[in-house]
Amino acid sequence: MDRDLRDNDCVSDLSFESEDSPAPSTELLERLPSYDHLLQRDSQQVSFPPSEALGRLLEPPSWPSILEHSRVPVVTEAVAREALLSFVNSKCCYGTAAARDFVIQELRQQTLCRYRLETFSESRISEWTFQPFTNHSVNGPQRGTLPKLWDIQVQVPAMFQEDTRKSQVPHTSLVKDCHKCRGHGRYKCSGCHGSGTVRCPACSGTKRRARPPRRCPLCSGSGRRRCSACSGRGRKTCATCRGERKLVHSVQLVTTWRNSVFEFVSEPHLDCPRELLGKARGESLFRDENLAVYPIVDFPLQEISLASRRGIEEHSAALASRGRILQQ
Repeated sequence: MDRDLRDNDCVSDLSFESEDSPAPSTELLERLPSYDHLLQRDSQQVSFPPSEALGRLLEPPSWPSILEHSRVPVVTEAVAREALLSFVNSKCCYGTAAARDFVIQELRQQTLCRYRLETFSESRISEWTFQPFTNHSVNGPQRGTLPKLWDIQVQVPAMFQEDTRKSQVPHTSLVKDCHKCRGHGRYKCSGCHGSGTVRCPACSGTKRRARPPRRCPLCSGSGRRRCSACSGRGRKTCATCRGERKLVHSVQLVTTWRNSVFEFVSEPHLDCPRELLGKARGESLFRDENLAVYPIVDFPLQEISLASRRGIEEHSAALASRGRILQQ
């Protein structure tokens, strides 16, 4: 049987649906230890992680030895011409004759160094959420001690793979009357103002048609039609509580994993667009992965050492206010 037909509330006792967003008033929610900040205006709070010790400082690499054994690719005339022809072929209106026959007089080779820092971080925020109460078991504060957000176990995705997951914080559930319908489970239909009927659109409520003069066939001369918005009931089921009258409010943990990237390319000595140099492929000289990496020191190009320090400082400063570093 429909819930609306079983309710004892008459339509005159109901109010119209609120036009405001369906957010509960803070007065409806009890204060939970360690979660009082959620009763403030923004109803969302960033949780700061506990500080963690850095890993053991590694011995600085021997750059002369690394550079000595690195294989810097040599661009020959054949390689240069092949690259030029590949570029020409990628353009629909370019001819290949000039690129194939012109004479290469000089090749200038330049070696660039690129520093790239990837920082995989985790941030956690808490916020109130709610759902209709269907007489199911509720995990409230009486069931146990409220955990701190960073003590809640959350499955971490693969390193450097961004993701967002939501989960309910244990022992934070509260059952309250629906703030949207004020616990009625329904509200008065705004289309018919609770009467269940609206003015006939064919005769405008006059009960008769002017041409030819006769009784309106659409409303059978009553001047009224059943309201299509509420099917003639004069009331509509509350969409927030789905007619259940009550809501279960609980604190939700939102965990976000982000991959931040800092990249620097050493200053070129030839007139070449930097965006093209950034796409060039080369050989990896050094790679380090840890909970936190340390700046590169004593690299032959000082700008690389400075960029390394700057990138680490930027990521540390940006993440200190919103999360913790899992891997670099």
